[in-house]
Amino acid sequence: MPKVALSRRRTLLAGAALGGAALLTGCSSNDGPDRGEDSSAAERLRERSARDSTALLARYDATLAAHPALAERLRPLRSEVARHARAFTEHRAAPSPSGSPAKGRAHEAATPAVPHDEKAARSALAEAERKLADVRTQELLAAPPELARLLASVAAAGAAHAYLLAEPAG
Repeated sequence: MPKVALSRRRTLLAGAALGGAALLTGCSSNDGPDRGEDSSAAERLRERSARDSTALLARYDATLAAHPALAERLRPLRSEVARHARAFTEHRAAPSPSGSPAKGRAHEAATPAVPHDEKAARSALAEAERKLADVRTQELLAAPPELARLLASVAAAGAAHAYLLAEPAG
């Protein structure tokens, strides 16, 4: 019985986050020169979002390396984060205006610190997911429609990941 309640709660949480984000997206207008899907502002937002997802991916990799016992629990979430990073970079075929693609930049940075305790490591990942979901939700207002939908979807997934990571094991 508790497993059904948790599944329902998970579904409701993800649905509520996605629904709220979709409402925000529907309220934005597409006026002005910097609101197009291919505008420089949209491209910078895509690059920043790709870097953020890649940095989160590096955090997952560091946590998996430090706590292999968490692999079964973290691998599906990590896989989703990898898809998010790709989704932000698939829009453009050419490198970013700065001359280098956004892919891999976070991997050049120092490896994120991982708590020695598994529960603390999960909590740190949950907090990183939560913060990034909040940032993406805020960015919806300035994003053009297609990018706003992607941000909303990824923010909802991040909120669900944070919830799942904070849940007790078992």
